[in-house]
Amino acid sequence: MKEMTADNAMFLLQGVYLPTLKNESQLTKKVIEAVPADRSDHRPDPVSKTAMELVRHIAAADVRFADTVIHGKFETGTVIPADLKTPAEIASWYEQTYAERLEALKKLTSEQLTKMVDFRGLFQRPAVMFLMIGMNHSIHHRGQLSSYLRCMGAKVPSIYGESYDAEQARKAAQA
Repeated sequence: MKEMTADNAMFLLQGVYLPTLKNESQLTKKVIEAVPADRSDHRPDPVSKTAMELVRHIAAADVRFADTVIHGKFETGTVIPADLKTPAEIASWYEQTYAERLEALKKLTSEQLTKMVDFRGLFQRPAVMFLMIGMNHSIHHRGQLSSYLRCMGAKVPSIYGESYDAEQARKAAQA
């Protein structure tokens, strides 16, 4: 891998990642909010995570990857307070906590962004790259979670364009 320069790192953070992460986090929050609390134990297969497990995993991982860049090291462990029990509670926590992380990311120096960070002994990357790794991870699991929604009797929110459910709601409102 070619060495990450200070200018590259600042460009990636300010010009690419922060605006994209802000948008992606808003989409993630919408999908989490769409999970019905009374059906959050849904799983499409016995080996699949439940909807609530995915909700917790997505929210925690997004914060964890941002923290990796902020603190210069990847750590595992509990991130979400244990007293948050519903998708709505986690969505609210996620929105506030992730917004705080985005503000903290804006203040990082190029030295912090280019610091090499180890990921579980598997690979090392400049800290700023963990934002893209985290975003890809979140998009992957958000896609999983959104595919559960209709099976749970929920509406699928618009993500990258109008969803069928959003279109139906729009048409009903215009009628």
